[in-house]
Amino acid sequence: MTADLSRLPAVDRVLKGATVQALVERYGRALAVEAVRTALADLRTAKAVADEDGVAALAADKLAARMAPSQRPMFNLTGTVLHTNLGRALLAEAAIAAMAEVLGRPSNLEFDVADGRRGERDDHVRSWLRQLTGAEDATVVNNNAAAVVLLLNSLALGKAVPVSRGELIEIGGAFRVPDIMARAGCRLVEVGTTNRTHLRDFEAAIGPQTAMLMKVHPSNYAVVGFTHSVPEAELAALAHKHGLPFANDLGSGQLVDLERWGLPHEPTPREALQTGADLVTFSGDKLLGGPQCGIVVGRKDLIQKLNKNPLKRALRLDKGRLAALEATLRLYADPDRLAERLPTLRLLTRPAADIDAVAHRLLPAMARALAGQAEVTVEACRSQIGSGALPVDLLPSHCLSIKATGTRSGAAVERLAAAFRALPVPVVGRIEDGCLKLDLRCLEDEAAFTAQLAHLKMPGGGMSDVARSRNGLPP
Repeated sequence: MTADLSRLPAVDRVLKGATVQALVERYGRALAVEAVRTALADLRTAKAVADEDGVAALAADKLAARMAPSQRPMFNLTGTVLHTNLGRALLAEAAIAAMAEVLGRPSNLEFDVADGRRGERDDHVRSWLRQLTGAEDATVVNNNAAAVVLLLNSLALGKAVPVSRGELIEIGGAFRVPDIMARAGCRLVEVGTTNRTHLRDFEAAIGPQTAMLMKVHPSNYAVVGFTHSVPEAELAALAHKHGLPFANDLGSGQLVDLERWGLPHEPTPREALQTGADLVTFSGDKLLGGPQCGIVVGRKDLIQKLNKNPLKRALRLDKGRLAALEATLRLYADPDRLAERLPTLRLLTRPAADIDAVAHRLLPAMARALAGQAEVTVEACRSQIGSGALPVDLLPSHCLSIKATGTRSGAAVERLAAAFRALPVPVVGRIEDGCLKLDLRCLEDEAAFTAQLAHLKMPGGGMSDVARSRNGLPP
């Protein structure tokens, strides 16, 4: 039987109801009216009928979904600490507070309070970067790719830059070093082979059009076996012999030696400068644990050339990220408490035994939530640092391994993953060996994670026993 669409209420009648009046108060009349009209249009399309209250409820749901923030908090249980798609480094409390302090009020972003004249925004972080890296000078832009572009465009525009073939890396999103160099206006000269490059290869590539020598740290892959790369000190000496600057792109830079906390060694900007680099570029939102930015440290005269480039203005940081970066850098002045104050380092150094304890505390609640639908066990696993840092070094961890009852089919595990992503605070794990694995290295709020398991809707549209009980239904 066809629904009598003439029974749908008029827009004006729906707007007079208490539900929609509350929407007007919260979101404004224009959005509320639009939501009511959209709700009525959807009902007509579906050939369905509803009264004023039904239309208002549908409009309220649509408006709430539209006004919800696009970026949402999530539980990162992928086992990748610095996950590019999930926002990379978590900011320290000090950095968050520093951002909040300046974002809602005027600040001395480019104003010298002492003499009342225009200041430089890099001054807010320059002294800290000099102290922590040993550089003569420093500048910052909005990410490390931008730092490399600014460096090449300032020092090698229209000229040649030799780079080892083994270092022509591609980072996330098919963003490749050769493409970056082309956009920067310089000419790439490939030297050596993929697995072996010698000093003589660079020597042969240097000519009248050579602007500089450059090394790109292979932070997101490793070439092993029959390999050879030119030591940085030798490459720097060769560049200086020919009167050329030597730049070292570290990518995921770290300001301290990670070996202090039992982690694998990653080159630091200070080490790169000490081995002869004139300029070093690295990220602020990877191992450093700060906001998204790209940092360049090195010779003062070269930094000044970068700062005079019109591109610098296009790539500069806003006051919020500068405040967060300054606060993060200050934490490094107290290395004894760095691991407890900097979330990135805290998560990377989390003992496997502590993670195992978390897994066993969560196991009973997870088993109840999945009862009859899936099996869950605690398993040892390996986490990774992520975002192009130490790609072959894995960290011992533990996970909750979830398998749909009676099957390990790809479709079943995908449905499990979708169910966890559909929670109020989405949970993202990784699919491996036919199971959904929730690596608990990055889980610090156990209570919030456990509380929302009652909302878990299992594959096929059903509810877990916990969710059914919460909604007054029999198990």
